[in-house]
Amino acid sequence: MYNEIKEFSYHIGWRNRGRHPGRHASTQRGMGMEFIGHTTLVAYPDPRRIDLRQTIRDPMEQVYVRLFNQKSATPVFAICDMSGSMNFGAQTRKIRRAADIVESIARSASRNADPFGFVGFDEIVREDWISTASFKPQRAIELMERLKEHHPQMVSGDGIADVWRYLPRERSLVFMVSDFHMPLKQLEEALANLLKHHIVPVVLWDADEYKSLPEFGITAVTDPESGMKRTLFLRKEYRDRIIAAFEARREAIYKLFMQFDMPPFFVEGEFDADTLTEYFHQFVAA
Repeated sequence: MYNEIKEFSYHIGWRNRGRHPGRHASTQRGMGMEFIGHTTLVAYPDPRRIDLRQTIRDPMEQVYVRLFNQKSATPVFAICDMSGSMNFGAQTRKIRRAADIVESIARSASRNADPFGFVGFDEIVREDWISTASFKPQRAIELMERLKEHHPQMVSGDGIADVWRYLPRERSLVFMVSDFHMPLKQLEEALANLLKHHIVPVVLWDADEYKSLPEFGITAVTDPESGMKRTLFLRKEYRDRIIAAFEARREAIYKLFMQFDMPPFFVEGEFDADTLTEYFHQFVAA
């Protein structure tokens, strides 16, 4: 199963402060190739960096060294919704698709030499579904194999309010994987607590939740805000209202994410890792 999950390319648009060597621009001085200026050998005692030309020019005869910024690792996290609505899926349950996406994130982080961590939540943050940040992704990948077979209980996603407490103080790249079938006010408050991080909302929807409903008959539908399932007797007019409600919901959560400068990445059907690569090229400055 591990080899079937495709990786994607990502980059960050800020300079991190991580001390561990990696592939992202940082504020840490070190053995990188990004020249940032000169200082004296006394101030930065690294004789490997002595600049003879600059030293000869100084009338005070001080010895100068060149300063460079190293590239550093950036923590990458996936926050995953495990509430009741994530159990829906006609072809593939959303929770299983979420596990595939998170595994792709873990493998991509490992290739980039970044530590990866995972936080699962439903009505609370699930401490039995947490993988602390590590440069070795195997534990997280094993957790995702369990998640693929997990059947969420019909509980809310209230735990999203507390996920920020499980993230590091250091700015991180955080993927929020959910269908976001929760009250907008609750989502807004959760996002406000995550502003220090770079958030990529991954919105998982299933067309069978609303587009593939019959025009007449009895069916089970999922409320696009509460995530609760209801059994309804459908007529064409009612079906059209459900579709309109989902489309209005899509527009509402899009506007909310953009209010926080967090462009959402919608997944409706199979996950395409190449499309997520394109997302970073489009929305994140290299």
